[in-house]
Formats: sequence, structure tokens, C-alpha cells
Amino acid sequence: MACCALMMPEEVQTISACSDPLTDNNQNSFLHSTLEQFFTAKTRTLKIDKTDAVAVIELQRYLTEQQNVVKQQPLDNYSYDMIVTDGVWQAKCILDCSLNHLIHKNIIRSGIDINITQCSFVYNERRLGQGCVCIEKIEHGSKESYVLRKIKDLDSLPMISKDDFGNIVALQSDSPLQVGRKHYLSLWNNEDPEGRLWVPDVPPSDVVLDVSKMTLLCDLESLLGCMFRPLPLIVRVIHKSRLRYYGKPGLKIYYPYQAYFEVADQSGTMSLVLWNELCPEWYQRLNVGTVLYLQNYTLKQSYQNRSRPHIDNHRMKSFHSVEICLNPRNPTAVLTVVPAKSVPPQWGLPEVSYQFAIRSELDSLASNSACDVIGLVTFVSRVERIKSKGNTDPEKYWTYRWVHAVDGTSNIPFILEIFASSQPEIFNGLYPMTYLVCTQMRKCQEQDSLPYLTSSCETQIFTTGYHKGQPYVSDPRVKSFIQWTKTLKDSVMLKKTAVGGHYCFPHAPLIFTQSVADGSAQVPLVAANDLKSEMEGLHYREHKRLAIQGQIMAVQYVTLPEETLSDQQMVQSVVAVSDPPSDQRTVEVTQMLINRETTPSSVQSSPSRRKRKQAKKRVMKRCYITRARMQEKREAGHGLTEEELGEEESDSETEEVGPLEKRTDQTRASGQLGPPDIPQSEGATGERAVADCDRTSWESSSWPKQRQEVLEYLHPGGVYSESLSQRFRFDDKTLLLQQSNLHAARWTPEQTTDTLSPVTCKGYYKITILGINQQMAIDAAFVPVMSSGDPRSLGLTQDPHDNTLLSCLSAGFICPLADPLSQSEVALPEPEEILATAEELKDTHLVCILDLCHLGGEKVEVIISKVYRMTDIALV
Repeated sequence: MACCALMMPEEVQTISACSDPLTDNNQNSFLHSTLEQFFTAKTRTLKIDKTDAVAVIELQRYLTEQQNVVKQQPLDNYSYDMIVTDGVWQAKCILDCSLNHLIHKNIIRSGIDINITQCSFVYNERRLGQGCVCIEKIEHGSKESYVLRKIKDLDSLPMISKDDFGNIVALQSDSPLQVGRKHYLSLWNNEDPEGRLWVPDVPPSDVVLDVSKMTLLCDLESLLGCMFRPLPLIVRVIHKSRLRYYGKPGLKIYYPYQAYFEVADQSGTMSLVLWNELCPEWYQRLNVGTVLYLQNYTLKQSYQNRSRPHIDNHRMKSFHSVEICLNPRNPTAVLTVVPAKSVPPQWGLPEVSYQFAIRSELDSLASNSACDVIGLVTFVSRVERIKSKGNTDPEKYWTYRWVHAVDGTSNIPFILEIFASSQPEIFNGLYPMTYLVCTQMRKCQEQDSLPYLTSSCETQIFTTGYHKGQPYVSDPRVKSFIQWTKTLKDSVMLKKTAVGGHYCFPHAPLIFTQSVADGSAQVPLVAANDLKSEMEGLHYREHKRLAIQGQIMAVQYVTLPEETLSDQQMVQSVVAVSDPPSDQRTVEVTQMLINRETTPSSVQSSPSRRKRKQAKKRVMKRCYITRARMQEKREAGHGLTEEELGEEESDSETEEVGPLEKRTDQTRASGQLGPPDIPQSEGATGERAVADCDRTSWESSSWPKQRQEVLEYLHPGGVYSESLSQRFRFDDKTLLLQQSNLHAARWTPEQTTDTLSPVTCKGYYKITILGINQQMAIDAAFVPVMSSGDPRSLGLTQDPHDNTLLSCLSAGFICPLADPLSQSEVALPEPEEILATAEELKDTHLVCILDLCHLGGEKVEVIISKVYRMTDIALV
């Protein structure tokens, strides 16, 4: 690693010329020669005139040390280590804080090549001999890495550094380069465990316990404040919260984590708090249903200003005045996990209970009430981020995605807003045709909208590969759901699936209201002149919904290239903008929750047929070998034999099977949005923008003159591949997941820059909006809903309208919506017919709802989701 200048003997190993197997290649190593120049030149800063490309392997984030906050004044409170390779060596460097914005925009990311043009060796002034290489200036622009393409075994490349004696050394340390920090954070949020220090869940070993002297939860309230140590406890975990990271610059705690659990014994329930170093050691090993033997715990008054899980109070009494604290020291808590087979009935520990709600009864539940749900996933949105509200220090982002899931009790699916729950493998592995369980979801009901469920702090999610051993497998509603799934056919359900794309829920309300007192509104109303700063301030995948006042001055219908269009059979779902076109035994249910995920060949096009189509259309080649391709003789139904039900869970690297287990080119750092009057590339499917397309357009007669007078005209990229949903196909699962998830912090050989074509999007409307004060103009994309198979159609008020451009912009869809499962075609108006009605937009004062999302690099998506006439606005 290019890092510590002088390290403890156990952390470094000097590489001599005679012992280094790569000595012959050192003269060809850019990283090796750079470190040698540091030593021979006796300089702190090194400018590199002749530089070779190095590949970015991994980006690692952590909280900045306080001394660096004061002296360097970074752009944020986080620092980044970057592992690079030249194909011979690997090196770990710190990124200068002036380059942090390149990571915020996902310009610098894993899997690309960069050129280092200036770096320095920075010593830690408070530690003898400690320092690291800091990358200060770089050139970037590759879409993919040519260096990584040549490497056969990345792990075999050694990491190097330079010590104070001038030796090139190999380094094995896995901690941040700023020695005051001991652990890394997840690259895109603070809630997910990151790094090898987080001990994974392992089956507990047999234990021998002394239960002669025990206490109950009901006795602890009277012990608060007592000097003597309370007796041991035996409890069962019944709820688990996501991790909370409370680190900030200046805080002298190495592992500032906290996690809440609700535990129960025969007397009731109480909160338990896991603190600091105990979180990496125990958080992933304490799960719902786990039985704990606790010693050396402490008691303190409960923190009341926090959310709590909903517990069935008719069955158990809750003690809210006291909480149990497990500390790493003073005293050091002792935790023992008791194997399930060693838990005798006489302990009287309550079983974990659930409150599963079915979709048909969701409307009758009270707002903000908690429930658990199970369903078959039909839609999974891309992962997005929102900035945490309030003046949080340090700045942090929440990551979330939307999911639709059906349970057979209603024609309307569950609409689930799922935030990261400290389960990154499950959260990033969500895809259609799997069975999803979400616990402790909260019902949200807004005016003129369908109800939806959102995560709470105690929400846990389980899907393919993670159902085995969960307590809910014996719940009657889970059994009933499994019975319903046996009536389904994959070929039918796959037609109703979608992945990724722009999605925002709830839809904008029918009436836009603003408070007369303080100007607040359901959607923040901003000045048009503020749009540029709002867009430039977005971080990667950050989403914002804003409203502006203005007039629509021009509309163009942009036709996407024919190469991006899909097969005729696939025109049935997702974003279509212009195509008219009995009781089961618990053990049985448990096995069914474990062992099902198949993809019958009857519902997929064959690989050879797909390759011929790709060659014909000159679409980028992609090839996957999945279990789906080996299932050609399997029927399309869900029935399984008893032998199949007994199969063990597949390895995580393969596709599991089971009823609940079902399944830029040159990039600039400036982030400019484009000069006035010269549109940047029109967005497209992939990095390339649409060019040389057929266009149908309308323009206000006053626009040419006003265009010359505007102070700034913003041209975001329009529609990108990430903007449009895809039909789910098992063959493309890996690529679909990669495209809909956040960019990976570490490069893997499976990572690709390929993109998939949108399913049915033939084009979109580019809407030019002039701010009400005629100083700022912006282009926004309008992709109307065309089909009831589009996930965005859910919850739209589908009142008939006359398909004028203004009514389409107001309603969000073209009337009537096509039914993707219907055999009959619906005659929808052509873009030319809709644009023929655009003259009514002239001089019309509107409020436009814009969805902004940064898609990485210079790609900023601006989608117009609704417009309001002045008659649709109310002051309250």
C-alpha cells in the first residue's frame, strides 16, 4: 500500500530485491517507481509529468480526524482511502479532500482508470513515523478499466508502501490510513456494516450455564440506581433495530455505534442497547429469536425520544422506564448465545409473534400502525438516496428503494418504501419473483393516494436465501400465502415484473396547496434561479422533488434509436411512452421458504435466439450462465415434489430455488450542466445521448426572442438507461441488479459497463420551462405512463381526459392506459396528435413538479411528473 511511512513490525514486511518475485517487473511498475521517486527526490510533493494509468480497485470512506478538519478544512467530514493498481502492485492512498466531490458525484469510482499527476507524502505530526501518500491531482475519463481487464488474479498482486528507511514494503493492514480511525463506513450510507471487523452470524456452540441465580425483567426497574451488580438474565430477542452511527469529528470513541433490541422473558419486554465495540462483534450474531444469557450488564433510565416497535401488549407487558446496556468496558458485558436445542420449556421464554397484514385489509388499518407483510415481488426500483433532515453533523444520507409485492388477496400490490436496514446483502439483492418478508412496517396514508408502507427503525427484511430458521415460517398467514403461490405460473407473473427506472411515490396531489403564513407546501416551491445550485449540489443518486413556477415555451418529442427498442413480446410492461399497442405442516412450509427459485425456459427467449437478435440490432453483447438456462424441461408451474422441498439451500453464488425463496467517455470534474443555447447530449439509454433522432416539436412564437434574453438555460441530459424500467429476466439478473443498485465500492470481475435497453420506451417529450421571471430556462423530460403494466401507473387517479398535451402533463398518463395482459390493442394518440394541442400552453402560468436525481458523473435526471394550472392551486 502507498501508505504508512513507518509501521509496527507485524504490519509490514520489507521486500528485498532477492526475495521479491516481482523484482523484474518493478521497472515496469508506475506505483513502484513513484514511491522510489519520493525517497530519492527527498521531497514532500511530487508532480508527475509522464504518468501511466492505474485502475481504481476500491474506495473506502471514514470519518475525518479532527486535526484534519481544522487544518485542511475539507469539503465534508469524511475522508476517502483509495486502492489502485498498475497491474504489478497495489497501493492504498488517501484522497485529498479537494477531490472528494468526484466521489460524491460517482465520477471517481471502482472499475475505472485514472492518471495520477500530483501526490504528496503526508506525515502525521502527532505520531512518530506515521504517514501516507495523498493523491492531490488526477486525470480521469475512462468508462471502464483497461488495466483491470489484463489482470487475471487481482488478489495475487502485493500492496506496497515506503517506510522512513526508504524500503519498499508490503502491507497487510486493513484499517484507515488516518491512524486515529479504526474502521471504515459503508461508501453510501452510515447504517450498513462495512469491513471484516464485523463478525458474521455463525451457529452458536453448546454451552453450560449456571441458572441457579437468575432475575427477571420485571425486577429490573426496582434495581435502577442500586450499587450492586444485577443477577444474570435469560431473554429472547423479539425485535432488532438497524445500526445507528453517532460518530462526529472530535468524538474520542473508536467505534461509535449503537443498536437497540427488544428482549423478552416470561415477565415482559424491555429494551436492550448494544454499545460501541460490541456492535461489530455481536450485531450480526443477535437476530430475532436468539436466546441470550446476559451477565455484567448495566441499567439506565430509558431514552424516551425514540421510535419503538409495536408489541402485542395483550400478550406481554412492556417496561419502558429502564433499558439494559451492554458495554465494552466498565463493566465489560458478557453475552452468551444459547443454542435453540438447549432452551428448555421451563424457562418460559415467549415465542416471537408477528402481525402479518394482508393487502385486502391494509386500507382499514390506522395510519402509522405497524404490521408485517409477505408478498411476491413484482417491481424493484433503483436505489436512491436522500439527505438526512435537520442540521446533522456529520452530513449523512439515507438509502432506500421502492418495492411492489402481491399476496393474492387484492389486485393492488403492497407499495413498500424500504430503507437500508443494516442488511446490505439482502437490500442489494432484491429482485422480482422472490418472496419478501418485511417486519415492523408503518402504514402511511396521504390525501388522494393509495396507502403505502414504509420502514421503521426496527424493520427487518428477508428474501431469497435468508428465510431458513426464521420464526415466521410457522405463522398461519405465511402458510396461506404459500398455498396461494402454488396456483401461480411463472410465465404469467414475469409479464408483470419490472426493475429500476424513475419512480416516485406518492404521486403529486391533485391540488397544489401552499401556506399563506410561511410559504410551506407539500412540494418545496423554489425560484427557477435556484435550480442550478440545487442540481449542482446533488450527490450520487440523491433524489429531490421540487416545484417551480413558469411557462412551457417549447416541446420536442425525442425518438430513441431503434436499437434501444425491445422485442414485440416485451412491449407489454414498464415505461411505454408511445406504443399504442389447506393447512401445511410447519416443516413443509419451512422447506418451501428455503428451496425455490426457478426460471422455466418457456418464459424466456433462448440464449441463441437472443444472441441473434442482439447481433442484428448491434446491441452490446451480454452473456450469463444461470440456473435458468439449465431448467429447459421444467414446467412453468410452482408445484414441487417432496424431494425438491427437502433440498438444502443453494450456495449464495448460485440462484436459490424455493416457494418463498423464489425466487463517460471524457468526464469533467466541473459538473457543468451545459452552456446556454447549446444543449448537451440529450440523455439516452446508456452513457451516450440520443442524437440524430426523429423529432416532432412545438414552440411558442415568443420563445426565440425570450431565449436570447434568458440569463441561463440549463440542459440536463434527458432520459438515461437508469431512467427507464426494464422487464425482469432471469438471464439478465446480475446486470439488472448492478444497474439498479448503487455503484459498488469495490470492483469485482463480474462488474460490467454494459447497459440494457429499456423495454418499450420509444421516446419522450422534452419540455422547455421558462421561469416566471423569465431569467432561467430548463429542459425537463416527460415520460407519460402508457400502460397499466408500468409500475408508475399504480395510484394514479385515472380519470378520463382528452389527451391534450396539457391534460397529459397534468394527469401523468395518456388515456386510456393499455392493459399489458390484454389481447386487444388500444388505439392511443400519436405524438404528433398530442403536440397539435400544445398551442394552449402559450402564456399559461403553471406550477411544474420536477424530480431531480443525480445518476453519476455529469448525468442529472430532471423528470417533470405533473403540472398544475392556476385553477388547481389553493392557498391555505
